[in-house]
Amino acid sequence: MNKELLEALNILEKEKEISKETLFEAIENSLLTACKNHFGKADNITVQIDRNTCDFLVYATKEIVAMPEDVEDDVLQICMDDAKEISRKATIGETINVEIKSKEFGRIATQNAKNVILQKIREEERSVVYNQFYEKEKDVVTGIVQRYSGRNISINLGKADALLNEAEQVKGESFRPTERIKVYILEVKNTPKGPRISVSRTHPELVKRLFEAEVTEIKDGTVEIMSIAREAGSRTKIAVRTNNPNVDAVGACVGINGARVNAIVEELRGEKIDIVNWDENPGNFIQNALSPAKIVAVFADPDEKTAKVVVPDYQLSLAIGKEGQNARLAARLTGYKIDIKSETQAKDAEGFRYEDYMYDEEGEAYYEEDEYEANEYEEEATEAEAVEMEEATEDDE
Repeated sequence: MNKELLEALNILEKEKEISKETLFEAIENSLLTACKNHFGKADNITVQIDRNTCDFLVYATKEIVAMPEDVEDDVLQICMDDAKEISRKATIGETINVEIKSKEFGRIATQNAKNVILQKIREEERSVVYNQFYEKEKDVVTGIVQRYSGRNISINLGKADALLNEAEQVKGESFRPTERIKVYILEVKNTPKGPRISVSRTHPELVKRLFEAEVTEIKDGTVEIMSIAREAGSRTKIAVRTNNPNVDAVGACVGINGARVNAIVEELRGEKIDIVNWDENPGNFIQNALSPAKIVAVFADPDEKTAKVVVPDYQLSLAIGKEGQNARLAARLTGYKIDIKSETQAKDAEGFRYEDYMYDEEGEAYYEEDEYEANEYEEEATEAEAVEMEEATEDDE
């Protein structure tokens, strides 16, 4: 039996990743519980288990009294005659260890001991799973779609299930059961029923982690992702830089014939990705961020985090983007509040002195997220211009 027990503990340690020491402690506690249920108390009970052989000993420390009638509590005391049968050196007033046979325990005590062990195994198993996924928090993992729970989706991550809430799903994406998808772990909480894992398909960090996994130069630190702006399911802009003059940061992310970026686009179900160079000069950075539109001039105020941008008349709708998306993402990417005007508009607009743009070489820009208002430009972007802008963008990609 001891050999079988040891093998069982080894299997549990390997498959459930629960340490044998924890299991030994659970067995010791279960024997103490059984003693308490059998005798009514266990304060003087000691359990010892040999970690190598699984031999165990349960004994009660009892006080030695002279006569049987002097025994007031047979759990705590023993008469001299009985003590002599255990040890010839027994002396009245001293204590002696009396072995307890676990076979004498009743059915209820045995069942309670079993439940203590099973409960400890379940707790440790949940703890192991929680720790495993807590380490993966803010990272990307691959899961298998299991089922829809209302509008939420249950994703199997191996040893645990995660929940993809409706708010974290990309509009228009649909999945089939058993389909494999990548998700970003938002949060891992420990609950009495096990870890509760929340995942996302819309978080900007999902794109960042996908690039880190796909692009070797990002993984080894040669290329660094400086900022990212995303409108899930539609378009993402990502700014990258490198300190190695022999490395093209954008080229490394795109890959040969676009292999690297296309792999990520495929994972994101066709979401467009713009990769631009990060620049310390806010003006240059804003110009890059507004790609694929061509820029005449940029003037930025680093203190106010605002920027005025002038573009050719025919590039206005492209710079703003469909429903203001290009300008909005550029603003989030750079952190500047961007005001875009065509050359014609800039000549007459208040605060847009066209001659300043013609001669200012230190033009810069910046904007706070969600402060950019694209509504004022919507009249400029007619439906035909929007189509033209989309075609130009796709050609540029």
